[in-house]
Amino acid sequence: MTKPEFSDLLQIIERHARHDYVTPIKGLKVGRTDMPSEVGHSIYQPSFGLVARGVKELMVGETPFHYAAGESLLCTADVPVTSQVTEASPSAPYLAVHLDIDPMVVADLLRERAGDRPRSDDTVMAGKYRLDPELLDPLIRLISLLDRPRDIPVLAPLIRREITWRLLHTDHGPLLSQLAFANGHATRIGRTTAWIRANYAEALNISDLAAQANMSVASFHRHFKAVTSMSPVQFQKRVRLQEARRVLSGSSTISAVAYDVGYQSISQFNRDYRRLFNLTPSDDAATLRATLGREPSAAPQALTG
Repeated sequence: MTKPEFSDLLQIIERHARHDYVTPIKGLKVGRTDMPSEVGHSIYQPSFGLVARGVKELMVGETPFHYAAGESLLCTADVPVTSQVTEASPSAPYLAVHLDIDPMVVADLLRERAGDRPRSDDTVMAGKYRLDPELLDPLIRLISLLDRPRDIPVLAPLIRREITWRLLHTDHGPLLSQLAFANGHATRIGRTTAWIRANYAEALNISDLAAQANMSVASFHRHFKAVTSMSPVQFQKRVRLQEARRVLSGSSTISAVAYDVGYQSISQFNRDYRRLFNLTPSDDAATLRATLGREPSAAPQALTG
């Protein structure tokens, strides 16, 4: 049987890629961008990404990445990302795949894996390598399920598990293994960033978060900054503003959006929003609505590959 090549994967990605990255397969996004983008801000969760065509410049925390066709990126915690697509055109769009990674699956697979469990520096949250050829076949099979919706509920979880297994045996393996070590600094901080993402509108109690991470307050602050490049308050602010931008293209008023994401002061919301996105909320909302009106499949920059 002939082994698949990268061109086979590129072909099926191009066929299914959408401007909003959305697919019916849980945890899978397949997207395209037809022109260079403005600088965007997002937060990546534990995930595997691949650029199939084009180039994106990334700043993951405080680490820069030149992310080009054929390269894969692994993130192992909720980390702030600044990104910009720098090479894309209608005739050769930027194409990318993004797949969420389940830490429980990583831990389960490592229990089945014989031999040593490689570990990397647990303050390193992201790594980039050329796509391992062993991942071509399962990635093609996973994306191909979009042509067979009936098979998705049964086969997609199995193929996602296989991809995670393959990743453990690539250059990404040591970094990915971090997700299985419950007492590692990255994993403990990851639990608190996940809590902040799920409860972004609530007031932060640093003592409670430190206890959740099983750290002193001083140690928690130090390790949180090492992992995310931000303080807990700054991280929560970034999550709140990202959520606000996501919903601004709808019919909600600016004040309603601000209060919904946890702001008590509209003026402070306006200042923070403009500082991050270089537009006032009202101007950005108008731009987003105009963009959606011109291109129904478009959306604010996806939190993905």
